[in-house]
Amino acid sequence: VQLQASGGGLVQAGGSLRLSCTASGSIFSLYDMSWYRQAPGTERELVAHITSGGNKNYAEAVKGRFTLSRDNAKNTVYLQMDSLKPEDTAVYYCSAKSIGPITYWGQGTEVTVSS
Repeated sequence: VQLQASGGGLVQAGGSLRLSCTASGSIFSLYDMSWYRQAPGTERELVAHITSGGNKNYAEAVKGRFTLSRDNAKNTVYLQMDSLKPEDTAVYYCSAKSIGPITYWGQGTEVTVSS
């Protein structure tokens, strides 16, 4: 599975961005998809997760502000980020995992939120 993340950028606090992650090379609908983020000097943390069946969960820090969705016809998962805060600044990575031990990672897209 190859993952291509896009949509990052520079935005003011309170603004919005939509990240996209497009997969190729396998049957997208079978994969659980996640977004993680990593700020400088911190460990990578889970932001949001959606199962192959469409069940979602979010980190407490983003609940009510971020919305995760997937379009299996387009092999793409989206992370709509609203009411962005400076503490959301990080490199965002998408990942894919199906049955088995391997987790696939995209290359990351940088999000910077200015105050």
